[in-house]
Amino acid sequence: MPGTISRRKLLRTGGQAIIAGGAAVCAGSALPAVAASRPKVKGVDYYQKLGVATFINAAGTYTTLTASTMPDEVQAAVALAALHPVHLIELHEAAGQYLAKRLRCEGALVTAGAASALTLGTAACVTAGNDADILSIPTDMNSLKNEVIVQKSHRYDYDHAVRNCGVRFVEVETLEQYEQAFNERTVMTHFFNAGEEHISREDWVRVAHKHGVPCFNDAAADVPPISNLWNYTQMGFDLVTFSGGKGLRGPQCTGLLLGRKDLIEAARKNNSPNSNTVGRGMKVAKEEIVGLVAAVDWFLAQDDAAMEAEYRQRAERIAGALKSVPTVQTQIFIPAVANHVPHLVITYDQSRVKIAAKEVMEKMRQGTPRIELNPGTGGPPASAGLPGGSNTIVVGVWMMQPGEDLIVAKRLRDVLQGAAAA
Repeated sequence: MPGTISRRKLLRTGGQAIIAGGAAVCAGSALPAVAASRPKVKGVDYYQKLGVATFINAAGTYTTLTASTMPDEVQAAVALAALHPVHLIELHEAAGQYLAKRLRCEGALVTAGAASALTLGTAACVTAGNDADILSIPTDMNSLKNEVIVQKSHRYDYDHAVRNCGVRFVEVETLEQYEQAFNERTVMTHFFNAGEEHISREDWVRVAHKHGVPCFNDAAADVPPISNLWNYTQMGFDLVTFSGGKGLRGPQCTGLLLGRKDLIEAARKNNSPNSNTVGRGMKVAKEEIVGLVAAVDWFLAQDDAAMEAEYRQRAERIAGALKSVPTVQTQIFIPAVANHVPHLVITYDQSRVKIAAKEVMEKMRQGTPRIELNPGTGGPPASAGLPGGSNTIVVGVWMMQPGEDLIVAKRLRDVLQGAAAA
């Protein structure tokens, strides 16, 4: 159409303009002055404007509850990154090199969440060494290795992220079955770090490497402890993923893919902003990349013992406020693997405190301020090992803001005492 310009032509002419502009102005020297001259703008509370209620997070780092909140240092880094454009591929590469060095592994890639890392890591294993195969997945798999070995107990709600690459799972239950499952189409083995462990991590890695096959560990929710950020790559897993928006406290839509340098490079080629790739829609913005790098720096500066002590104190304050409620018992529980932090577990005799835990959850949700309890409340024991039952309330304390534990304590006491008096 007359008067229009193609995207390709726009990029070409735009690039020439950037080069011309660069001759006249040194990019680095002008930016601080520009930033300093910007007037300060007061932010609009769009949650309020849109009618979306905020809440006190007494649940944990659940995606549907928008996971964690970012520390001040991370928020500040995100805000600064938003001020200026950069070349996205350059930023990805620089961030990856920095993170790999800090996290003691060969390579690193910031992804659009841990689920994205599962897809990109699988794509890396399928296409490694042959860039032409990037166009083939997930539909043209006849000439490609496409079998992923997994423990049957490790099949989970994130299978689809792996299957997006056109692979199929081969399930095993014993070490002997695992040994026998390898063939010429085996492309990867997959381990869910929080899954029921019939075959140990060490055996999983050893057998995979004996067959020359890379092994992937999904450890999305498995920090703290801090050392897990390098424990699994140093154990021998070729690829490991962590969520960026859970214990790391980075932007929610970020993840870490760590591991072998060649596989990380192959994952990068399958990722956005490269077109015609399985990861093209998994874009990570400059603000999110910088935010996750800042979150890793923040997290590495923390102390496991100090964090646990703080979470225990929160749990103990809530438990102390419930002592006057008849039959209420409390315990502090730390899941063995995922979300390895203190949780408060509250139980009571329903014949005396006449309310189901699910109803307690709803009353906490309906109050002001709104409070969300751990979804294990009133249900069967969770996969992370949290106790369960219709008279069991689970409080996740680690994502609370200072002082919110006291609000949660008062509300729980009011609800439970009211049910005891009914």
